[in-house]
Amino acid sequence: MKSNIPSDHTLIIDELETSIKFNNLYLILGLLPKGSYLVGGYIRDIILGREPKKIDVDIVVPLNAIEIGKKIADNNGSKFIILDEKREVVRIILNHINIDIANQVSSTIEGDLCSRDFSINSIAFLFDKKCLFDPFNGLRDLEMSLLRTHSEENLLNDPLRILRCFRFVSELNFKIDFNLITFIKKNKGKLYFVAKERINYEIQKIVHGENALDAILLIKKLNIFGSDNLTEDSFFLDLEKINYAELNQKEKEKFLPSFFITQILDVVSLEKLKFSKAEIAKTKLLRKWHSFLKNKNISQLSELDRFKLHQELETFLPCFIFYLPKNLRFSWLKRWRDKDDKLFHPSNLINGDVIKKNFKIEDGPILGELLQYLSKELAFKRLNNFDEAIYKAKQWIEQNAPKCD
Repeated sequence: MKSNIPSDHTLIIDELETSIKFNNLYLILGLLPKGSYLVGGYIRDIILGREPKKIDVDIVVPLNAIEIGKKIADNNGSKFIILDEKREVVRIILNHINIDIANQVSSTIEGDLCSRDFSINSIAFLFDKKCLFDPFNGLRDLEMSLLRTHSEENLLNDPLRILRCFRFVSELNFKIDFNLITFIKKNKGKLYFVAKERINYEIQKIVHGENALDAILLIKKLNIFGSDNLTEDSFFLDLEKINYAELNQKEKEKFLPSFFITQILDVVSLEKLKFSKAEIAKTKLLRKWHSFLKNKNISQLSELDRFKLHQELETFLPCFIFYLPKNLRFSWLKRWRDKDDKLFHPSNLINGDVIKKNFKIEDGPILGELLQYLSKELAFKRLNNFDEAIYKAKQWIEQNAPKCD
């Protein structure tokens, strides 16, 4: 990715100050002590011309971050949260903006900046001097679309930064510096010391990025999650050989994130990383039907098996499409896109309340089996209207309802 980064710092500073004014951040500047500076993603995104939905601002003050943060929050009627009392890190929520304020931990600004995750996040804007301070060539790395860190220790200080590398690949289309790749390979096992919720959050960011495929390919190549069976298990596909163009843009945005998650994590890992029950259940169903079709030709499926497949995969069938033979993918997608196709969108011609009212059936297994039967008849076009459904329901009840002696 070729960046259009201004070589003149004056232009960047003008854009920074314009953004600060637009976001009403000037309301807090007058309450900051001398020697305070802005750092991190806020500067990076302005330089790249990005407009993230969520704005996070990182400010470093020489001392007394808690006291300063509380004063700012009280002055502006903002929400105030202490994130780390020992290290004095606080958050102020001003409208839609998170403002984190922390104490400078080193004796110099350069010392503080060298401990930040990547060079592109180590560019500071000094409020007093109204100038940029870039001791680790973050601006150059932004121009080169390169992700680089000052030292291996920067990863060890917070191993989640390993995953954050792939987020920048996904969201910004950055390349990872060779030395950083070496650090990642060496320390990827330390990722499991990180809180599971934080890992989950980063994975979600990765799979929803514009260049998610590149990031996922790199994660698999480096075996970040240590799953030895990523190549042995047929459920894990060769992502470089898939024709993603078979999905339209809306389908890609909705279904590829879940598909990518299944390609880097098995069910056990999903459970350990506290993924939602819905995500885990979805993966289990994808695995179930992939395994089923490995041993059975689709054309040989019974009506009941075919019906169950569509019933269980109906809401996320595009996640499964790449496991089908190539000659079937387009036709299956075309039918799935047709909401009136009753096999690909199994539904009941009449609902349970109508059945209960007409046949005096209570909630329970019999009602469930009857509705399943009617849905299958509808899916295979053996029902055309309401009267036929009532007639077939009556026949089924006579044959299947328990008889009283």
